[in-house]
Amino acid sequence: MSLRSRTRATVLVALTLGSALALSACSSAAPAEEAPAEEQASTVTITDNHGEIEVPVNPEKVVALDNTVFDTLEEWDVELVAAPKDVMGTVWPVYTDDENVANVGSHREPNLEAIVAAQPDLIIGGYRFSDAYDQIKEQNPQAAVIEIAPREGEDEVSELKRQTEILGQIFDREEEAEALSTGLDDAIAGAKEAYNGTDTVMAVNTSAGQIGYIAPSVGRSLGPVFDALGWKPALEVEGATDDHQGDDISVEAIAGSNPDWIVALDRDAAFVPEEREPGSAPADELIAGSEALQNVTAVQQDQIVILDPNFYLTEGIHAYTGLFEQLQEAFGAA
Repeated sequence: MSLRSRTRATVLVALTLGSALALSACSSAAPAEEAPAEEQASTVTITDNHGEIEVPVNPEKVVALDNTVFDTLEEWDVELVAAPKDVMGTVWPVYTDDENVANVGSHREPNLEAIVAAQPDLIIGGYRFSDAYDQIKEQNPQAAVIEIAPREGEDEVSELKRQTEILGQIFDREEEAEALSTGLDDAIAGAKEAYNGTDTVMAVNTSAGQIGYIAPSVGRSLGPVFDALGWKPALEVEGATDDHQGDDISVEAIAGSNPDWIVALDRDAAFVPEEREPGSAPADELIAGSEALQNVTAVQQDQIVILDPNFYLTEGIHAYTGLFEQLQEAFGAA
């Protein structure tokens, strides 16, 4: 073989070896650049109404059944795959008007199959749906099922802040959650300062044309406000309950207590007219138009506060913050 031939062969071998090494290097580096290892989904351990449970952070598929969380979820742009549209009124059209959000119906006639079909990662149950907790857990083993609604017998304000803190952990919104709790504290402080500490207060619930009594501390919705603001009750009834319709007492008994203020929750106001109880009428008309209450100080001095019409449906941290701000304005203007 000539020198020229040997040189050409040497060059070809070198080029071949170089190409092979280059391809080998590219092959070994490719997985790190083109197909990075998939990150594991993060989780957080929270303590719900049943104990410690591990839940996904920013879950992809969320079902929410608890009305007290909808305001917060909407504010944080949390999408839902299913919700109980039949008990949500017209408050959250972002969910109720979305055809991609399955309808779980109502707590009286729940469509639990809709939850199963949605294959959620997280189910926020409880509140009106608390009786279905065990069944929902059994039917959805792939999901974390939690209940974080305010617990009976606990301080309502603390419970609302606890609920919000948990939601902040789950949806990576801890700063926003803290801001909501601070807003609630500020609203309470303002309302407490506006109250003179001596005026008597009567809390009532109106529905189907009837006026019910809401007891201090234990009564639905307004009961905890007595404790938060140090209200002086106009009337205390032994054996009072937290019934959602209020306790049945006569308007004569209300008149006899002569409250300086009447604060009313209108249960019918949140529903469209065709869904309201027969005989329903606006709370302000029922109270101001009652013959028995005409000489009551609250009526005489127009010191009647009617809650936001949607309060009966919401009852979350946003609703209570708004309520305390409303009370600050009303009592402060008196």
